[in-house]
Amino acid sequence: MTAVPATNRPARGLPKLARLGLRLAGSPRVQALAARTPGLRWLVRREGEAIFDLVAGFVHSQILLALVELKVMPALREGPQSVTALAARCAVPVERMQLLLQGGAALKLLKRRRDGRFDLATRGAAFLAVPGLEAMVGHHDVLYRDLADPVAFFRGEVETELSGFWPYVFGAAGASDPAVTAQYSGLMADSQSLVAADTLRLVDFQGVKHLMDVGGGTGAFLAAVGRAHPLIRLSLFDLPAVVEAAPERLAKAGLMQRVEIHGGSFRDDPLPQGADAISLIRILFDHQDATVAALLAKVFAALPPGGRIIIAEPMSGGARPDRETDTYFALYTAAMRTGRTRSAAEISALLSKAGFAEIRPRPGFRPYVTSAITAVRPLVASDPTGSANPTQAETV
Repeated sequence: MTAVPATNRPARGLPKLARLGLRLAGSPRVQALAARTPGLRWLVRREGEAIFDLVAGFVHSQILLALVELKVMPALREGPQSVTALAARCAVPVERMQLLLQGGAALKLLKRRRDGRFDLATRGAAFLAVPGLEAMVGHHDVLYRDLADPVAFFRGEVETELSGFWPYVFGAAGASDPAVTAQYSGLMADSQSLVAADTLRLVDFQGVKHLMDVGGGTGAFLAAVGRAHPLIRLSLFDLPAVVEAAPERLAKAGLMQRVEIHGGSFRDDPLPQGADAISLIRILFDHQDATVAALLAKVFAALPPGGRIIIAEPMSGGARPDRETDTYFALYTAAMRTGRTRSAAEISALLSKAGFAEIRPRPGFRPYVTSAITAVRPLVASDPTGSANPTQAETV
């Protein structure tokens, strides 16, 4: 019998050791002993704080929502204010305003001064500096109502309100209300700047001559690309009701002479031809696999051989679950009823099935903002027998 090298032998003892570690961690006696042991106290305290942070998380988010809706942090930009002054400004009883401000200071969004007044903390100032973040938090009351009964939510028994907030995911017919369309278009545009900045760091646009942004809203991402790459031609494709507001944004950016605007639904219409790169920015996680597969097939058909697809959005950690994307974004997209937060591996598999090659995941340094994946339509296509055939574009 051939001996198995030591490096390849199955680590049979490791699962048993891991289970033993779990039993020890779950023992009140062991926890009490560790809490009294120098060198282990910090570990017990850290884990205890982390557990309680999970317990208190919903209350933390409600404090943040109240601060946003009452516009407390913008008010403190003017300088420190007393509890009484803020209570009068926000029409909140003084004792409840004290409670809210104390909580905001505990979350390090505010800071309490020695004289009892409250001021804006560094974290609060940074929060206000993120475009669209206040608006995003402001509509979380809808998500919170959808999650009011979490067991029913996970069982799929809740008719979520959030699906009504993002009606475009159901196609052109869903975006028929101008007021609703303006609301979600504005929210997406405001929050797009960070996504655009991170995507431009992750993806090299060198060699791209003509970029078409599919589902690009009013052109916020295109404007960022246009400013960074003044020689690239630009195209925008989104629902007719959405792109109506694009000319104003793009004109302010001085890009209208370089941009073609196409109104249509990628669910119902073919994509325009002519671009050698197509971007899908925060698009896939709004839709189920069948819709994504159909969209990727349309992108593949619209691109020339050698053309690139660029995908950017928050992605699941997959085999290594991510704290932000596998909690917030995963539940948010599930509440939309049509979406799903996917890992880079899942998106790569969908791209491969659509015929793309040179698939390259590009993890973001802020995954909760975005990560990216690029791929290329091959110069030649392979038939099921494995032989290479010229693509249709090459045989024309």
